Amino acid sequence: MELLKGSMIHSKLDDFFATMLSEMYWSEKNLINVLTTMANAATETELQEAFNAHKSETETHVRRLEQVFTLLGIPAEPVPSIGLQGLFDEGWQVIDETDEGSAQRDVALIIAAQKVEHYEMSCYGSLVTLARTLGQKEAADLLAETLQEEKETDAKLTIIAESHINEEASQEPAAAGH
Repeated sequence: MELLKGSMIHSKLDDFFATMLSEMYWSEKNLINVLTTMANAATETELQEAFNAHKSETETHVRRLEQVFTLLGIPAEPVPSIGLQGLFDEGWQVIDETDEGSAQRDVALIIAAQKVEHYEMSCYGSLVTLARTLGQKEAADLLAETLQEEKETDAKLTIIAESHINEEASQEPAAAGH
């Protein structure tokens, strides 16, 4: 990777930071499609709207990451994230393993989405800290905006789950053989 703008030296931390940014860039770009699928698979209108709203927000996250790459003077190149790929795969799996139109599916979708949100919050929190350590205040501020939005999405999903979906799912009969 090229030397980060504003860095006095080219360090392993610079490289690690750039790699983490590239992984989040890949993740956010792929999450747009995942959220479309999740919105289409959700039963509750409120949950569909939450996934669609976060999809729009995720498009902003992609643009914000592109701004960070520009600030740092490095190309915006997506690098696959094994961790988030696994979480995305879990999202597909819960769709396959739950009944269409069920509250159980909505609960499973919320949990799958929150796993992604928690992973993203961890990554963005670390990126903010690394950006500050590397003297990249403007990049840190942009990344902190995304971190805050991820936290807000997680909180919205919890509210939706607790409002009635979890209770409805607990009333659904178990499938035969379970």
